[in-house]
Amino acid sequence: MIKKLTLLFIFSTVFFSCKKEVKQENQKVNVVTTTSMITDLLHNIGGDAIEVVGLMGSGVDPHLYKASEGDVSKLVNADVIFYNGLHLEGKLVEVFEKMENQDIKTIPVAEKLDKNTLIGSDYFASNYDPHIWFSIENWKIISQYVVQQLSSADPKNATTFETNGKIYLEKLNELEKKLNSTITTLPKEKRILVTAHDAFNYFGQAYDFEVVGLQGLSTATEAGVQDVQKLANFIIEKEIKAIFVESSVPKRTIEALQAAVRSKDHEVAIGGTLFSDALGNPGTKEGTYIGMFEYNVNTIINALK
Repeated sequence: MIKKLTLLFIFSTVFFSCKKEVKQENQKVNVVTTTSMITDLLHNIGGDAIEVVGLMGSGVDPHLYKASEGDVSKLVNADVIFYNGLHLEGKLVEVFEKMENQDIKTIPVAEKLDKNTLIGSDYFASNYDPHIWFSIENWKIISQYVVQQLSSADPKNATTFETNGKIYLEKLNELEKKLNSTITTLPKEKRILVTAHDAFNYFGQAYDFEVVGLQGLSTATEAGVQDVQKLANFIIEKEIKAIFVESSVPKRTIEALQAAVRSKDHEVAIGGTLFSDALGNPGTKEGTYIGMFEYNVNTIINALK
């Protein structure tokens, strides 16, 4: 029966039945995050000084994610909530609005970015592409913003957050150099990235790739037969060697595209699985933002060379 209740009714029920625990003087700040990218970022900057609870694990699609009663309980007991914003977590927007009304600090990390640097999109109510983590420059800005917000929420650990933030920025700078070196090995005319949905526009902008997604920016938009045929013709025309599956999107969409190309007496390989809207499994290299980005780039370059 609980699944049939509306999200707001679930929130109201959980909020009024759960009393937020009184925080002891030495108790850690309780942080709740949405996507796995943001969870990883908070672990890097907060370290052992905070408690982090992530709502979305590996392989989870934030576009379609719905909060469970257990999730709302976690949100109610948070001191600070970090989420992407720009309507990436579209089905959670009403919940976050309720949180603000209940004096729980909610922080959309995208709000720190200059709107002039964002890629426009008619698919989202924000009118911007929310896949901001595929720009390392964006992630640097957001990292510094998280340092500021954590320091405000927990001043006694501000020095720790600032130190961790500087270390993480150095790692992002190293990642950027490594990726630039790898990507320059692929000629510009071969830099065409075809994926299940259009999550890589910031990546394309940063590294001069033409990016084409079968499902558009949001996985809530289904690809039709005409979309598949049109993209199949594009692949043949551009002589694209490989297309890519995404970990958070069903494989069948890309397999259908591959079959459509084959039906026209051409071949295109599936170059591998990319991590787009979620990181890999915890404990793996791809389970971190830095590891995910490096893995994606190596997979793309190796398949398209």
